[in-house]
Amino acid sequence: MCGIVGIVGTSEIAPLLVQGLARLEYRGYDSCGVATLNSHGIEVRKDIGPVEEVACRQGLALAHGGLGIAHTRWATHGGVTQANAHPHLSCDGRFAVVHNGIISNYHALRTELQRRGHRFASETDTEVFAHLLEEIYQPGASVEETFAQALRRLEGSFAVAMLSSYTPQQLFCAREKSPLVLGVGSDLTWIGSDVNAFLPFTRKAVLLADGEYAVLSHDGYCVRGIVDRSVHQPPMAHLSWAPQAAEKAGHRHFMHKEIWEQPDIIRRALQVPPEEITALAQLMREAQRTVLVGIGTTYYVALFGQYLLAALAGECAMALSSDEAGALAASRPNTLALTISQSGETFDTLQALRQARAAGARTAAIVNVPESSMTREVGLTILQDSGPEICVISTKAAMGQMVLLLRLAAELARLRGRGRDAAASQALEALDQLPDLITLALRTQEAHIRELALRYHHRQNWFFLGRGLYTPIAFEAALKMKEVTYLHAEGMPAGFLKHGTLSLIDEEIPSVFLLPPQEEKELFELTLSSIAEVRARRGKVIAFACDAVQGGVDEDVRLPAASPWTAPFLHLLAAQLLAYETAVALGRNVDRPRSLAKSVTVS
Repeated sequence: MCGIVGIVGTSEIAPLLVQGLARLEYRGYDSCGVATLNSHGIEVRKDIGPVEEVACRQGLALAHGGLGIAHTRWATHGGVTQANAHPHLSCDGRFAVVHNGIISNYHALRTELQRRGHRFASETDTEVFAHLLEEIYQPGASVEETFAQALRRLEGSFAVAMLSSYTPQQLFCAREKSPLVLGVGSDLTWIGSDVNAFLPFTRKAVLLADGEYAVLSHDGYCVRGIVDRSVHQPPMAHLSWAPQAAEKAGHRHFMHKEIWEQPDIIRRALQVPPEEITALAQLMREAQRTVLVGIGTTYYVALFGQYLLAALAGECAMALSSDEAGALAASRPNTLALTISQSGETFDTLQALRQARAAGARTAAIVNVPESSMTREVGLTILQDSGPEICVISTKAAMGQMVLLLRLAAELARLRGRGRDAAASQALEALDQLPDLITLALRTQEAHIRELALRYHHRQNWFFLGRGLYTPIAFEAALKMKEVTYLHAEGMPAGFLKHGTLSLIDEEIPSVFLLPPQEEKELFELTLSSIAEVRARRGKVIAFACDAVQGGVDEDVRLPAASPWTAPFLHLLAAQLLAYETAVALGRNVDRPRSLAKSVTVS
């Protein structure tokens, strides 16, 4: 969460800082601001609100100077106020800082600094760092040494960027357990929380590692260790993502664009080299047990993988939510921990990964962002190549991960043999048809789902129900609805309904049932029996189905006929569209829902 941008240029760079903030706004949008350095000193402009609004109100792009830092905030310490917005200044106005993460010892530092006469203007943990720099600095001393000393006083997770009027030609930044990357262009050098900050300007990126800081100037950059200030030489990555991937391209919202990109995302997931899938399946085959680790949407993706591995390969893998993995998974050397992340920087998932690795477990990951922390910390990485996901709500990244897990389950089934090869082949053949089926569903059902949303958007409570493979889809469908609409939604196994939840059913609550193809006779009939239970209590039933539903429902969304292995993907697509169209009908901020941010990098 929170977006950091920094630029060393040769002319007025404030407009570029604002553009960078706009590209990082999905990381936080409570408030934003810029600080530039010019002949008059440090100029700070900031306020609460989204980037476009604050840029207009405060004239962010009018700040003068060829060197600057900027920030878009997702509030943690202190409320959403102008004073708490970044950047923050030292008492003397000679140091300006922006920060992502949590400085866990900030209270002790703040108390110490207040005793020494420092006056604080905000409630944030970030401001402590600005005053700490001022306290350490001595006239004529090295600002770089001051920066390193101050960093060594911090505890917790942080990415920081700093400028000082004592060194008008340099920017400083550092990373400890929170992402930060440098962009190296021909006439500009960038700092960004992720590569979207500078993607239109350069494809050359240098990823800082934990415990490193960098000094940027017109002549280039230097990376050193925080502890001993030894020179480090991190490799330069060449980015493959196109700048156009971070644009709406005529769609109403990024969420809509990313939903429509999913046929191509599936094709990319199918193009991941087979030998990479085989290597991961072989790791799983050799392990005594496998845990699948994710959080939020990726936890439901992991749960989907758990069902697939059991059904296709007879593998009893356990899906764990990253935040609880430490309590549930006593990792051992014969354990494989497979982590799943869009950003590769998710704090809880990285913590679970590090705990597993420390216990001697083997590690692997399915990740969307190349050269992220996760890709550098696991033994084996599968890059899903879904491109940047700008909407805070994950759609296309999750779809790509699910495809890879189906490929993994099929490959593990093939390796184990014992009569499982036929089902694996059927699943893979079905996957080849999935992009066209998703396209067909989008073209034939989007308008119908929009009409459905217009009729039901005023309902305050929703249930999403499925059985077997459709259970994790029901969970994810409910999450999509609550994330983007702010309505209460609950996903559950359909068989769970009569064990308590039926008491809530009435004519005001829509229950969305995910019906499997009729060839799954037992599963289909069991789901129909749950529908009957809801109808008997006058509940509204919306059915997502690949076959005709003969009565017993109030609304149905007819999806293309599909294999039992790929039908759940179509149900997920319908749920994404329903959540999206409901949010549009309610006038929600679709790409930037309240209180949420992309890439959750704090605990």
